[in-house]
Amino acid sequence: MPDTFHLIPIRRQPATSVSALVLLATGLALGGCSGGDFGRTRDDFRNDDMHSWLGVEATGSVGLKASQFQLTDGERQLRDQAYPLIEPPHSRPAWKAVFGNYQVVASPWRQKVAFDRTAYGRQLIDEPHRSDGSRYSILIDDVRDDITRFEPFYTTAARVLDLDRKRNASLAHVSQLSPRERADAVARMEENRLIVQWVQQCQERRISSYRWALERLVVQGPNNIAAEADRLINELAALAANPPVVTQPVAGSALSSRG
Repeated sequence: MPDTFHLIPIRRQPATSVSALVLLATGLALGGCSGGDFGRTRDDFRNDDMHSWLGVEATGSVGLKASQFQLTDGERQLRDQAYPLIEPPHSRPAWKAVFGNYQVVASPWRQKVAFDRTAYGRQLIDEPHRSDGSRYSILIDDVRDDITRFEPFYTTAARVLDLDRKRNASLAHVSQLSPRERADAVARMEENRLIVQWVQQCQERRISSYRWALERLVVQGPNNIAAEADRLINELAALAANPPVVTQPVAGSALSSRG
């Protein structure tokens, strides 16, 4: 007996619905390529010199030329450790876990950059949270991250600047040193100092932002956990007030953003 086939009617989706689903899926796929877990840049988008632009931005912002020398291992590490301390502190809404949030940041020497100490706190307060305690937890985590990053950054900075002092002393003894080589060496030493000073400026700004945010959280949603946040902010402020590495300003007077 021959098999009997029954045609099952298929309900067609409206073209507009299908198009919308395709666009949504494409957007999520592309977003997944650019952002990693928890807003971190995916490993396949990383490269050894992904933060080399810091030196170019720092020197360019004060009217100096960047060095053409390749980065040493220490200089590369200095820039890698500087970026999370330079990136503006902020809470991370859920969509950033998909699309990522790596961004190039303007240096504090650019006059057009206006520091807004309320931005961090306003974003923290405006974002929806399940409880007022979660806002305090984000603030505490951000401050604690800065404290954790403090010593490793300055350990690297001390090592890099010590080698720069030796580099500077050797310039008078290098045979047939070309003007371009000398200029690149001086430019690289200026870059390294500017990056350290950039981090120090951002630390002052972050502390000011953290204080503003904590004050508003206490007013809008008092919680006993505020005491821990205040303790950590004071600890960070004490560290920033006495940095292990002190450098002379490369151009003009040192900036200050204390709040």
